[in-house]
Amino acid sequence: MSEIVGVILAGGLSRRMGGGDKPLLALGGRPMLAHVVERFRPQVDALVLNANGDPSRFGVTDLPVVPDTLPGHPGPLAGVLAGMRWAETHRPGARWVATAAGDTPFLPLDVVRCLAAALEGRPEEAIAIPSSESGTHQVFGLFPVSLADELEEGLLSGEARKVMAWIERHPTAVVPFASEGGVDPFFNANTPEDLSRAEALASSSSPKATI
Repeated sequence: MSEIVGVILAGGLSRRMGGGDKPLLALGGRPMLAHVVERFRPQVDALVLNANGDPSRFGVTDLPVVPDTLPGHPGPLAGVLAGMRWAETHRPGARWVATAAGDTPFLPLDVVRCLAAALEGRPEEAIAIPSSESGTHQVFGLFPVSLADELEEGLLSGEARKVMAWIERHPTAVVPFASEGGVDPFFNANTPEDLSRAEALASSSSPKATI
């Protein structure tokens, strides 16, 4: 299998959380980002963090911080594109970028493997995304690096501002994931109330790790 570059998307504006860098909020005694890195890093061949602004604030990790290549915060697909461009330069053998949200501390430990399996035998431009009881999760996905130029054109023209609409322009595999212990594996902490719930879940079940 070709190399897969993982991209943690942390470039959102976090309006519902009151602004700031949501992945750096404390969860279980360490940054929420630490939980994401711990679960996602073993699944990919290289891992980067997509975020804008001063990269030093993510010094708690050893990850390369890759900013959007387009101005104006055009949304999650800009982070996907940034990961694709990084892969083209630093991992030219990579066929896909796998994405994960920086506020999903319980993401599946096999999400990349399952998405890759769903693309076997499909066209080169096919995309795989996960789903769960709460719906599809297009911020997570396995995206061919070969779509970088098309994606950039779509973002510049405005045609790729709606994530699912752009994804569905390509052959798409939707891979279902079951809840684990009653918890949606793609649970994300969007609000202070969500963070409180995640804190309770993390203190009872999440293993410790360093990043």
